[in-house]
Amino acid sequence: MRAHSAETQSSVTPQKALQFLKEGNQRFVNNLKFNRNLLEQVNDTRSGQWPFACILSCIDSRTSAELIFDQGLGDVFSIRIAGNFVNQDILGSMEFACKVAGSKLVLVLGHTKCGALKGGLDAVKVDDLGMDNLSHLVHRFDTCIHSVMKPGEERSSANHDLLERLTIRNVEQAIVDIRNQSSVLRNMEKNGEIIIVGANYDLETGEVFWL
Repeated sequence: MRAHSAETQSSVTPQKALQFLKEGNQRFVNNLKFNRNLLEQVNDTRSGQWPFACILSCIDSRTSAELIFDQGLGDVFSIRIAGNFVNQDILGSMEFACKVAGSKLVLVLGHTKCGALKGGLDAVKVDDLGMDNLSHLVHRFDTCIHSVMKPGEERSSANHDLLERLTIRNVEQAIVDIRNQSSVLRNMEKNGEIIIVGANYDLETGEVFWL
């Protein structure tokens, strides 16, 4: 299978880009990956890249977007940060991917049993480790945590129901932040040039559930 070219990318609609990812995950789950010559794709992309999608996911070593969506070299922009949240630099990367490089879809991908979100739920314990930057990261999720906690509920990573709700809420919040903080992406979506979607990856089954 060849890498995407300028011609094939231009023919991809946002809805088709989403379908590519859905079909790719089904191949992954069924262990029916496309037969790709990666060295050939290196050659195909030596003069440029034409990814059809931009994916924001966690740094978790089990959540490589190219693998779980069965994509090759030059197919997707992959942005990874613990907890798959949005900041200005990530928004700039997304704007480049879509407005400059022509991607048709922005996906925010969470995953089950997320260590960053567990750290957010156990932020007091993280603070005790004396790692200022890690503490800063896990406290980014405080607002989402407060929004999903029920009265009297235990704030703990051992509270699996809370962690599941937080995982989905965190993806939804990232999408809200993208639309609110990037007029470029918001207008592209409004004009039908891109779609912005969310999903959650199950570490136990390999399946992606679309929100």
